[in-house]
Amino acid sequence: MSTFQKALFLYNGNAGGDVIEDKLAQTIPILSQAIKQLTVIQTNSVEDAKRTCEMYAKQVELIIILGGDGTVHACINKIASLKERPILAVLPGGTSNDFSRMMLMPQSLEEAAQTILEGTIMDIDIGKADERYFLNFLGVGLVTETSQNIDPNQKKNFGVLSYFMSTIKTVSQAKSFTYNITTRQDSYNGEAVMILVLNGKFIGTRELPITSIHPSDGLLDVLIVKNSNLASFRELLSMNNPEMDTDNLREVTYFQTDYLEVYTEEEKEVDTDGEIAAGTPSTIEVVPSHLKMICGSVK
Repeated sequence: MSTFQKALFLYNGNAGGDVIEDKLAQTIPILSQAIKQLTVIQTNSVEDAKRTCEMYAKQVELIIILGGDGTVHACINKIASLKERPILAVLPGGTSNDFSRMMLMPQSLEEAAQTILEGTIMDIDIGKADERYFLNFLGVGLVTETSQNIDPNQKKNFGVLSYFMSTIKTVSQAKSFTYNITTRQDSYNGEAVMILVLNGKFIGTRELPITSIHPSDGLLDVLIVKNSNLASFRELLSMNNPEMDTDNLREVTYFQTDYLEVYTEEEKEVDTDGEIAAGTPSTIEVVPSHLKMICGSVK
């Protein structure tokens, strides 16, 4: 069991009184067994979370984030820019918890808290798009439109199902756009409905069937989906086979790179980890082994 002298436990206080009290009751008693000084801070906004991370980064060995992908994204964007970066651990406290899934964290809060004490510390790559960091993915096109189509009431009442409902709605309305992508070695251009730049392989709780994605290989995985038709998604599913020759794909384009520039004929919004904060053109690169994070064990 790992032991830590000082750690920050940061949680999103907007989840509601009874809900958050239950989450704290499931996690803090376990974590306090192996952390000598555990500071618990409630944050109520993105800026509050960023300020808290910056304030404690030099004071603690470990920052534990209890929250959804939005809270994690906010914290990462502050921590990644610091010279001194503590170890990070994510407790699944949101709707999708996509990167916690990538880190093999159990989705049960009690089990996840135990995993923080028993898991492995891993060097993790991070993506950087212009001046913004992303941990899980960057998307243009269909994935961005899906995020925009989510009904807040559906998300509150149906959780993960809201993402699937939004996807169905968006796919039927998907429009292609003209793109040009340049890497250090190649260039790609054509029409697409979606571009994904991946450091993780879960989006909206669903695992993408791309076996080569790994968050500490020094590379970003780029997937270009040309059409929102059945053939495209059949090809995507076929990538679950590690022996698949991706050069033979017709409906999707796939490659790995450490740097790319994305241009679109008309400006498109860019989604980083579910947060829309910029548009094309965008220059994207991987920052290798930039964060230390706790991950679970492979079953």
